[in-house]
Amino acid sequence: MTTLEKALKARSKKQNKVELVKASKNAMDVYAQLEDIANAGYEGLSKEDSSYFLKCFGLFDKGEHFMLRIRIPIGQLNNKQAIRIGEVAQKYGDDYIDITTRMQIVLRYIKIENIAKVLQELKEVGLSTFQTGVDNTRNIVADPLEGLAFDNIIDVKPIVDKLQELTIENPDWVSVLPRKFNAGILGSMSNSCNIFGHDCCFVLANKNGEFGFNIYLGARVGVQSIDANVFVSVDEVPTFYIALLETFKQYGYRDNRNKNRLYFLLQDVGVEAFVKAVESQAGRTFQKAGQTLVQSQNIALGANRVLQRNGKYAHKIIVPSGVFSGTDLIEVAKRANTFGSGDLRLTYDQNIYVVDIEKELLDGFESTSIFSKYSKYNNIYFNDMIACAGTHTCSFGVIPNKPDAVDMANFLNSEVAIESGMVRMNWSACPKGCGVHGIADIGFEGCKAKNESGKRVDGVHIFMGGKITRGAKEARMLHKTVPITEAKHHIKYLLKTYARLKERGETFESFEERYFSANYSYQAIAFFTKINYILNDKLDLGVTLELDKEPKTFKKENFEIFDFGLKLFKLLTGEKRYVATEGFEPVLVQARKIKRDEVTKLNPNVPPKLSEVIYMMTDNDKKTRTAVFSELLMALKGV
Repeated sequence: MTTLEKALKARSKKQNKVELVKASKNAMDVYAQLEDIANAGYEGLSKEDSSYFLKCFGLFDKGEHFMLRIRIPIGQLNNKQAIRIGEVAQKYGDDYIDITTRMQIVLRYIKIENIAKVLQELKEVGLSTFQTGVDNTRNIVADPLEGLAFDNIIDVKPIVDKLQELTIENPDWVSVLPRKFNAGILGSMSNSCNIFGHDCCFVLANKNGEFGFNIYLGARVGVQSIDANVFVSVDEVPTFYIALLETFKQYGYRDNRNKNRLYFLLQDVGVEAFVKAVESQAGRTFQKAGQTLVQSQNIALGANRVLQRNGKYAHKIIVPSGVFSGTDLIEVAKRANTFGSGDLRLTYDQNIYVVDIEKELLDGFESTSIFSKYSKYNNIYFNDMIACAGTHTCSFGVIPNKPDAVDMANFLNSEVAIESGMVRMNWSACPKGCGVHGIADIGFEGCKAKNESGKRVDGVHIFMGGKITRGAKEARMLHKTVPITEAKHHIKYLLKTYARLKERGETFESFEERYFSANYSYQAIAFFTKINYILNDKLDLGVTLELDKEPKTFKKENFEIFDFGLKLFKLLTGEKRYVATEGFEPVLVQARKIKRDEVTKLNPNVPPKLSEVIYMMTDNDKKTRTAVFSELLMALKGV
């Protein structure tokens, strides 16, 4: 018995309820009955159809209406398709559109009686909604400017077209996988589609002078994919992909839906054994990995005018948190037809590119009313922001999310306007992580928190330090369970430090690695934002604790705490806590005995509780001096 067979046997004692539903009928039979279902209304809709089968075709029952996902491979829309989507949204969907992180479009508020008409009108322009939900191969993502960008080495559209033909257009692949399956393929040298964040990642590589793809496998929420040590040529991509899907279909788990993604199978059997099974399925051995060529973040991120390699320009329209309208999509498409080729490219960060604009027409395009409408969002806080659906449209959402993301960006732009640089802020409304907060520079995961009055309010867990470079990695939690009204102030102080100390043109990702991670513990940074929130935004004392350009605390919490305590004492009293310090061994001021309420005595505006916290940080007795920031953060509650 093989390793995969043993793993499957161990997890096959019980099937989940969804697998029983899937076995009850053929998904394609349900699709064939859509017109009858539309005519009969909700009375013609079975529980199984609503809970599972319609989702195979992008239809999600929301009670009084349906949400519909439109599959747009690698985000490429021609002019007719863009206009048709806009018209469908106007006629049937309250003129509402969401652009998603899988570079596709979501329509909402579709009534059941209009389902068949909507699908037919989309089909007329070559648009499908197949396999955009539940246990299917989801929309494939790629560089939004693939085939156009200077750093694009392999044009992946022909490859994706072939993969679509083999899977999406093949009814035998509808609803046969154990769980959803995400794929990305990157033929460019910069990471423009979160390429390491999918179940299967084809990443630009070079092997003995041949350009192709290294394979990375098994990403999920909170986990980046791992190197499978496999290189495939352009021609081998379909063979590997189908063999991979066949292997996952055969050996993937079907018991606990929370643990049925490819990631869990890889955890149990190891990537080497899994690759051998894929090779057996493919009937061939693939080469070992070559040199991965993804070197940086997307060269187009943070930029609005992007020079294409054909001498023309792509122009980005910033769509805050991806919320758009059919009316505006039609207008963008019309202007794209006037000033460019007419084609649009959707991005994984929920924006739109109008492509192939002649240089002499750029000013004309920027003078259009539709461009002017969205140009106010042209700043670093909106340019690369991502936010998934929140409580308004998603049953899993814990916070409104999209409005929260927009409010945060507007607040930060007014408080810390930064002309050059880049910061990626991603918002997920719940732990499912659809807003990919884990790979953000600064990420937010929705939760409920308690405010100072003990009232339950919308909150977030705050993350920092996600990477989308060649060394992609997940962000670390900085603050847990913070009210959103407070969270914006924590971020303000992070970004003020970035603005003060960053190098020319430096991204936040690079800055965080060079400065925050290199110089301070994350506990120290959390305290830094918390104490400044208290000093300025709660107590209005008008003083700010700043981080040193070149700290000498060696990321040791006890040194950091003592250093911060000395600075706070001086900031709040104008006096030094000690005469001198040598290697953080204090020399006590001999003129008077320092007491726990000393700061309050010297500055009556300081609450006694805060004075005590500073004493805890600078106590002359090292045995009783606070050595961990978690104790201080607890002590600060209620200040």
